[in-house]
Amino acid sequence: MFSNFQFNTTKSIISEPGSLRNIVDLCQKLGIHNPLIVTDQGIVSCGLLKLLLSYFDGKLPITIYDKVVADPQEKIINDALRLAQVNDIDGVIGFGGGSSMDTAKVVAVLMKTPQSLANIYGVDQIIGGRLPLILIPTTAGTGSEVTPIAIITTGETTKAGIVSSQLLPDIALLDAELTLGLPKEVSAATGIDSMVHAIEAYTSKIRKNPYSDMLAKEALRLLSGNIEDVCTDGKNIESRQNMLLGACLAGQAFANAPVAAVHALAYPLGGHFHIPHGLSNSLVLPHVMRFNKTHAASQYSELAPYISTTINTQQNEQATTDDLIVYIEQLIHRLGLPNSLKAMDIEQAKLPMLAKDAMLQTRLLVNNPKDVSYEDVLAIYQAAYGE
Repeated sequence: MFSNFQFNTTKSIISEPGSLRNIVDLCQKLGIHNPLIVTDQGIVSCGLLKLLLSYFDGKLPITIYDKVVADPQEKIINDALRLAQVNDIDGVIGFGGGSSMDTAKVVAVLMKTPQSLANIYGVDQIIGGRLPLILIPTTAGTGSEVTPIAIITTGETTKAGIVSSQLLPDIALLDAELTLGLPKEVSAATGIDSMVHAIEAYTSKIRKNPYSDMLAKEALRLLSGNIEDVCTDGKNIESRQNMLLGACLAGQAFANAPVAAVHALAYPLGGHFHIPHGLSNSLVLPHVMRFNKTHAASQYSELAPYISTTINTQQNEQATTDDLIVYIEQLIHRLGLPNSLKAMDIEQAKLPMLAKDAMLQTRLLVNNPKDVSYEDVLAIYQAAYGE
């Protein structure tokens, strides 16, 4: 069936191990002479920032903001912005996970708009452009390097999104050498996060399109085919590069066909219990899929061969979907990730609170293939709680 759609993505994607070595040339091509590097203490402590700085080799003055934390608060954004303003920076490099890249995106915009942070929340609220922007992921997970989205923590347990094409960078640089030292649990959780992006993009109710479908399928083929390898042999550069590319393709897919109920239920887990985003997605994924099965079995069954060649796709769609969900549960178990809310020491009495918060994620829930009520969300959380 013919469908009208728009598809937007990052201008340039470089996928090559060792490509970080070209960072000075890339800056010069974009007219960046005085960059701000936005990163976090984890990147500093593992030596990756030192590696990046070695490739600059003193050729450009560098300003560093290295105080980003997971789920960055507004204070983080404003502190980084003030540092950028004081040093009159003319370009931004986001270096790290999704939080560092999201922070870099927002700072690059706020340097070029008269608006304050409070004025740009929501969809297409940004006036003006941004500074030149390079995003360099160090995990194969968020896909932030190709999404026009930044998620900011606005209160003790609340988050808000900024969605605008101005947040898409000029260059996304995928260098697997930066991911070789990732711990198994990080590789596993971020890899499942990427798979969720692809699955939810493929079943997205409103803006699903042929481009996003194509990208989601290829992302799942790369991610599911390499996620166990990178968790058992973390130094496998080919598998690492495949994971980075898979995460990027999934990011492109969900940037244009937005995610839905899995993410809506995952956000409160992060907000209240500080569970990493990828793990939060992993905890609810199979249970949301079971809920969606009555409306999305045809799409899930289409994805099955891209996730596992062992699933029998000759049976009916419902049976194929059942087998796919079981496969994903077994994959999560093989990767050593916790598989229940109970295992995360979440009290069962907290589930109604989580369900109430999840229902506030209307931006996401409208994309779900099946309408979701408070009672539905509570039942999904109860299923995810475990025995």
